[in-house]
Amino acid sequence: MTSFRNTLSSAALIAATALPAAAQDLCGAIGANGQWIGGTEAASDISTATAYMEQMALVLGGNQYVALFTVSADAEVRVETEGRGAGDTILDLYDASGAIVLSDDDSGGDGSSRAESMLSAGTYCLAMRSFDAAPMTGFVRVGLLDHEQLTAGAATAPDEIATGDEPYEGDTTCYADTPASDLVMGTPGSASVDEAGFWRFTLAADQAISITADNTDADPYITLYDNDGLYLSESDDWDGLNSRIDMADPLVAGTYCLNVRALNDTSLPITVALTEFDPAAALLGQYNRGEAAPPTDGSFPIINAGVVQNRLRQDATLSADAVWYSFEVPESSLIVIEAISAGGGDPSLTLFDDLGRQIGYNDDSGEGFDSMVATRVGAGTYLVAVKEINGETGLARLVFERFVPAK
Repeated sequence: MTSFRNTLSSAALIAATALPAAAQDLCGAIGANGQWIGGTEAASDISTATAYMEQMALVLGGNQYVALFTVSADAEVRVETEGRGAGDTILDLYDASGAIVLSDDDSGGDGSSRAESMLSAGTYCLAMRSFDAAPMTGFVRVGLLDHEQLTAGAATAPDEIATGDEPYEGDTTCYADTPASDLVMGTPGSASVDEAGFWRFTLAADQAISITADNTDADPYITLYDNDGLYLSESDDWDGLNSRIDMADPLVAGTYCLNVRALNDTSLPITVALTEFDPAAALLGQYNRGEAAPPTDGSFPIINAGVVQNRLRQDATLSADAVWYSFEVPESSLIVIEAISAGGGDPSLTLFDDLGRQIGYNDDSGEGFDSMVATRVGAGTYLVAVKEINGETGLARLVFERFVPAK
């Protein structure tokens, strides 16, 4: 490793080096406790860096580590996270507004995460979390494409992926000469990965698109490339174990290629569909998955749990779609929310403030599958999304508790 590595030994050190108050709204508050990956904001411009920038990160149970960097001029950037030992990382990259630019689970190989993308000038927050929400130490790295990489990348993917009538020998990148099945806008295709690991489509005009791959038993993982093999986006476990790529910014007219992998069973059929991107449907999907806070104007169902004076309890029937609750906090307090399964379920909790900023998330608190979020909040209205991670229907009990400082 190079001199860019900064070792973080404890949560106390993270708190001691937190950003000043003026920077608390970076990435929609995602960067509130983040660390500039170069040590300072001025030293964290990756577009002018001569080598990659890296930090050693401590991820506490159910939390995430956030590294901050800037891009002063449009650049192709590689972001990577890697856990120590058997650590399995997930990375999310946020822009300055708090919108997710990209996410990845295992593209770095062996549980590491990696993504490459053209980034516009601006400030970005790279978040690393543990796949199983367990405590973990690891590394976050940001670099240009010609900088040394942290992870092995796609080279660790299976060497043989079936494409059309014959297997494609090599990595899972799709090039102009890679055999692929035809995918037509509005007409789904269905095949197993053993039968078709690549799909190719052509856009006659610039267009925003959505691509889905469905069969939870197969657990599809999809990666989109242009016709020259340039990585564009990827998805795993978007809706349960199904995958979806939304290209909200129109792709230029031309030919594109989709690699489909099955993380479970390559012999099962996967339905692949190409459709026009629907912003309203995409936003509704984020609400249903608990990824973004819905409006509180009555246009989306939200259960009012009331004012948390001391302790509230709610019983809920959960599924893969999030159930939303709103609650009031009368004064600055420590709020604790628990989702306790009533029979073998696996609930998750995501907490948002009234501006739609995510301020807490947990799945599998402690040794079981129940969840708990504990965080300091000010007086105001908050929203919490509760859903079943395994996608099945189950009963859960929600508990809201409020604690105030002793006087």
